Amino acid sequence: MTEQAFVWKDQKKLRMGYTTGSCAAAAAKAAARMLFLGEEIRQVSLMTPKGIRLYLDVEDILRMKDKVRCAIRKDAGDDPDVTDQILVYAEVSKTEGKQITLDGGVGVGRITRKGLEQDIGDAAINKVPRAMIREAVEKEKERGGYTGGLSVIISIPDGAELAKKTFNPRLGIEGGLSVLGTTGIVEPMSEKALTDTIFLEMKMLRENGNEYCYLVPGNYGSDFLKEALGYDGNLAVKCSNYIGESIDHAVRLGMKGILLIGHVGKLIKVAAGVMNTHSRQADCRMEVFASHTAMAGADPETVKKIMESITTAEMTELLEKEQLLGQVMDSVMKRIAFYLKHRGGESLRVEAIVFSNENGILGETSGAEELLEIIRAESVKEKRTGEKE
Repeated sequence: MTEQAFVWKDQKKLRMGYTTGSCAAAAAKAAARMLFLGEEIRQVSLMTPKGIRLYLDVEDILRMKDKVRCAIRKDAGDDPDVTDQILVYAEVSKTEGKQITLDGGVGVGRITRKGLEQDIGDAAINKVPRAMIREAVEKEKERGGYTGGLSVIISIPDGAELAKKTFNPRLGIEGGLSVLGTTGIVEPMSEKALTDTIFLEMKMLRENGNEYCYLVPGNYGSDFLKEALGYDGNLAVKCSNYIGESIDHAVRLGMKGILLIGHVGKLIKVAAGVMNTHSRQADCRMEVFASHTAMAGADPETVKKIMESITTAEMTELLEKEQLLGQVMDSVMKRIAFYLKHRGGESLRVEAIVFSNENGILGETSGAEELLEIIRAESVKEKRTGEKE
């Protein structure tokens, strides 16, 4: 990496990394060069689409007469994920004809559902990495004066096991990791990577004929959906803190309806119009509860206790004790409905169910039950379609 490969986030200088796509392209370039030169090289350079040139060590070299295999080690920089420090291999072989073929080997996933960049059955190597790999190998082919064909196989030996810790199984990518990257560079703490994943998951649902889905911020919502509401299908999209952007994605994709299901500690913020619920963006839990408690006619001492509370569990317990919980939550849900409708516009129906671990369902918007039944029906249809396939 170079000195320019840093980014400032929250007043901290953080080191960028490079993608699995860059690793694959660099490994393919190194393997092709060794195939034509007939000697080992220990470092390879790669210009990324972002304009940052990488200088990468070449590892685990295996040279044969008409075939070379080698690896590049992934470095995620200061934003490590499950792929950090994995070895990405490329095997380049001479073949008959003049074409360059590209495929995935061990540990690279396969596409099993519509809606992703590649067709069903293809290796999960996205279009930018594919272009990077082809360009790198083509240049080495010309440089070596070779006019025959080449086979390029990308593999990630630990990919199948690591993929279980990623979104791949939910996205319909089976058997391994994806070879990813649009810029070739990993930027630390990238919110865009998260929102892109949300969009991709929604896009997959939409392209498989689904017009409705559940939206859950995280595991609490996902567990409640399964355990309390009896849902066991595939129409739930995890949105993390990005409620507003997820709604925008749904509008863009032509979805008809979304049912947002989440814990009160997160969704209470939506009643104040907060659509990114990360605590770094806003923490208005006490203020929202206090204002709605005051509107419910509570005495000043109760409102003061709400403002002094630390958790939403304390607040709901206090309101329950004062016999105000139902009234306050009715008021809160009306504001949540207002802001969700405003964000979804005329084309997208957005309803919500709010729960707590102690109380179960605390409140729901007026059309939540109806939308729940619509999505349940679509979930059954999705399940039957999957069984037929």
